[in-house]
Amino acid sequence: QGSQFSRPAPPPETGWERLRELWQRDERQRYPEETTNIFKAAFTAGIAGWLYGGLPAFHQARKAFIAGSHGELFQNRADAVQSAHRAGLRGFIRYGWRWSWRVAVFVTIFNMVSTGLAAYRNKTTIGNFASAG
Repeated sequence: QGSQFSRPAPPPETGWERLRELWQRDERQRYPEETTNIFKAAFTAGIAGWLYGGLPAFHQARKAFIAGSHGELFQNRADAVQSAHRAGLRGFIRYGWRWSWRVAVFVTIFNMVSTGLAAYRNKTTIGNFASAG
């Protein structure tokens, strides 16, 4: 009788093996939790960066449009408000994108270095985070 279950693989012994294991999928085609946390943090940082850069830019672009459009003729008040919001939305997208990718790259590099050091050294210390910073 053959058993369905095989012996578990021996734990990695060297730092390079542990580091390599961070990027290998398991039998259910899932990445390790540490790796998915890096992906989640990068996505969250991108959203936070977009809001951080986009919201002030939205208000600034809207104010600048209102200040610069006193001589323009609009069909009605709704058209004027819509034009001001469109100007704000352009500022939100433009500056939000600038902040978004930069914050996401920084957070991703930081997390990859600190997680990589923790896996390589097989311990989590404050030095991992200081080195990543």
